[in-house]
Amino acid sequence: MSRSITSQVDVEVAENGYMTPREDYFFRSASSPVLSNRIRDQDRKRPPPTNPLYSAPPNAESLARMISNARKDKITKIGIRDRICCHQWTWFTMTMATGGIANVLHSIWNSYRGDWIWYIGLIFFLFNICLFIMNCVLITMRFIMVPGSFMHSFLDQMESLFIPAVVVSCGTILINTCEYGIPKTGPWLQHAMEWMYWIYVAVSVVASAGMYLILWSTQIFPIHTMTPVWVFPGYPLLLTAPFAANLIQADRVGPGDPEVHRLAIAMCAIAVQGTGFLISFMICAAFIYRLMTQKLPRDMQRPGVFISIGPSGFTVAGLVSLGQQSATILPPDFQGEPHAVPILQVLSTIAGLWLWGLSLWFFLVSVGSLWKYTRRDHSIMPFQMTWWSFVFPNTALVTATLQLGAALGSSGLRVFGCVMAAALVVVWVLVFATMVRCLWNRTLLWPRELER
Repeated sequence: MSRSITSQVDVEVAENGYMTPREDYFFRSASSPVLSNRIRDQDRKRPPPTNPLYSAPPNAESLARMISNARKDKITKIGIRDRICCHQWTWFTMTMATGGIANVLHSIWNSYRGDWIWYIGLIFFLFNICLFIMNCVLITMRFIMVPGSFMHSFLDQMESLFIPAVVVSCGTILINTCEYGIPKTGPWLQHAMEWMYWIYVAVSVVASAGMYLILWSTQIFPIHTMTPVWVFPGYPLLLTAPFAANLIQADRVGPGDPEVHRLAIAMCAIAVQGTGFLISFMICAAFIYRLMTQKLPRDMQRPGVFISIGPSGFTVAGLVSLGQQSATILPPDFQGEPHAVPILQVLSTIAGLWLWGLSLWFFLVSVGSLWKYTRRDHSIMPFQMTWWSFVFPNTALVTATLQLGAALGSSGLRVFGCVMAAALVVVWVLVFATMVRCLWNRTLLWPRELER
């Protein structure tokens, strides 16, 4: 009987990488791994496990097979068309990270007013727009050249989680536009960004709820595969408060120009940001359960651990910034309280410190999960576009640190934020260089299944 149990465990470990505890686990005695008599009898009558939970989904046709069917000629040589057809939604994590770097550099410029920092941030902003346009063109070409691949992307367990990255990329571009564009233009761009804010709020809410509904209706995600990537459909909601804070902060029009609707923007941002944070917080709680029962994720899933940093980081950056601007947001005697402004400033700072500690804790856990890769006897982590998770969620922690430093007047937090920002730029350069090298070496955007 023990041999039968061992073989079943070996099969599941071989298929899934980890062993998920079943009901019989909880009927074992504390001193013996032998199953109870009741479960043993049930196991004898039970047919051999077919493992239906982890069987291939009904949409299991691979992207490589779809590319092969879409090829006009059955030549064996792989061309640029085949490589473009491998483009996926995960590439938009690159634009998320690049826009995040531009946001970090602008936050540093707010503290120190160095022109060279502003121009470097502007270069990242403009470069990010080019990358975003490139990604939109390439993924559109894929959908046109490979019929059915658009619907396939929504039904693929891995790729479907990254579809909201397009919305998040748009959000970072809009935030950068408020930071670098509005101060250098007239009120026309400011009011255009106000309209874009309301459009972004509507799109982010619909995209988040809709994507989760699609996932819950079409996919089965076993707990042993769980990573904070499951938070990704809720990420568009997490940029609402930073977007609102930057839009209000950039509201520097002349005396005769009307102001943006600051109070409505701020209140809506708090509501949507709170929704996104609570959704992410509940999913991160499931991630803690997964860590306690299944250990750390596998090598290819390990970069996704850093995504857990983002929800609290973006919430801190948005709430603290809105709280510090409450004097320009709230009307006099708001709700009959003349001291509403200082109360909100204190509350936003305290709440920011609370969530900042959570974000910093997840950062330490995420960095610690990479410790084994520093050993010489361990294999190198394979590159995937999810490596950009090393950058984008950490930009939230850096901007949150800088916002708290400004709110508390703490030079220590400002210096700490600047050091983290410098390290983050280095990480961005390393990830980008690795990506280019993998493209050149044909390990990225390369359909190996078509090679014969």
